[in-house]
Amino acid sequence: MLAMQHNSSTGIAPIPGSNRTTMVQEPEVEAVARNETSASNRPIAAGLTMTLGIVFNVVALIILAKAYNRFRRRSKATFLLFASSLVATDLVGHVIAGALVLRRYSAGSVSTAVSNMRGDPDTPCQFLGCCMVFFGLCPLFLGCAMAAERCLGVTKPLLHSQLVTTARTKVALILIWLLALCVALLPFFSLGAYTYQYPGTWCFIRVMEGTKETDLVFVALFSGLALGSLALAFVCNTISGITLIKARLRKKSWSPHRSVRSHDTEMVVQLVGIMVTSCICWSPLLVFGLMSATRSYNGSLSNERDTYRNLMVTGVRMATCNQILDPWVYILLRRAILRKIYRVTKRRASFKGSLFRSVRWDVSSFQSSDKSVNKM
Repeated sequence: MLAMQHNSSTGIAPIPGSNRTTMVQEPEVEAVARNETSASNRPIAAGLTMTLGIVFNVVALIILAKAYNRFRRRSKATFLLFASSLVATDLVGHVIAGALVLRRYSAGSVSTAVSNMRGDPDTPCQFLGCCMVFFGLCPLFLGCAMAAERCLGVTKPLLHSQLVTTARTKVALILIWLLALCVALLPFFSLGAYTYQYPGTWCFIRVMEGTKETDLVFVALFSGLALGSLALAFVCNTISGITLIKARLRKKSWSPHRSVRSHDTEMVVQLVGIMVTSCICWSPLLVFGLMSATRSYNGSLSNERDTYRNLMVTGVRMATCNQILDPWVYILLRRAILRKIYRVTKRRASFKGSLFRSVRWDVSSFQSSDKSVNKM
């Protein structure tokens, strides 16, 4: 999903019926007009962000596809299949949601920005909101499944080889996508609703204006599933990391399975990178959305509406960064790159150690020569 590049410092007042004179506070109209004037170059910046995201995801997808061809018959193949599906999902979500947001930018004006906030979402808004939920849940579900698969592979390798196959992995991917799609389609069955969000360039669950009990249940379900996936991924990655560290301390890395443990370490490092990126990017939107819906439903949001609008815009901007940063996890945290980093770090550490020993030897030799001179 493309970053929603828009100034979010002011609110927009509602407009009465079309048969009456439009009553919008002049300062807010002027603020929207200033935003439109100053944001003439923002579609270009948004388009550039979208292009970079597409390029990064395509590069990561090529790297993963080549690695999958090399390790097709090994235990890493399952992880690579999950990772390729995650990057492909990010790519599709980035393109679809980005195109809808760019379309909204290209049609943007003071009148459309104000009318979008009136609350009646059109079909593109419904589709964009559905994409936000679907492509938001899919990477988190996939990251959780990858962490669970690696945890089983590291702690119970024999059981993993019996249970986890390519065919079952593909079935699991389909089930994950179907689960995310079912959640995203709930508003079309009267559980929650999608609506335009401030400043009228993106759509999400109704959490700010006229929040109902069904909206609160829907946003709680969305946030609960997402945060639960992050928590489960954290537990699985922690167990995998501790298991690998214990094996390293016991010097089992010198066993005939050293290459397998090397691949396990690489995969766990990548999973930790995915988990940290997802936590940083998605947690603000999940938490702010749940807080906004709760306060709006309780009727205590009126005095802080502008604050929560700004928080939601900040949250969605951070969430859109996830699809741009995820590919870098696979680009940078590969075994070849990690080896180079390890060699450079080891070389610097050995250089500092030799330098310290050299200085220490010079000092000791100077002290011994000084003692001999005093004796004479």
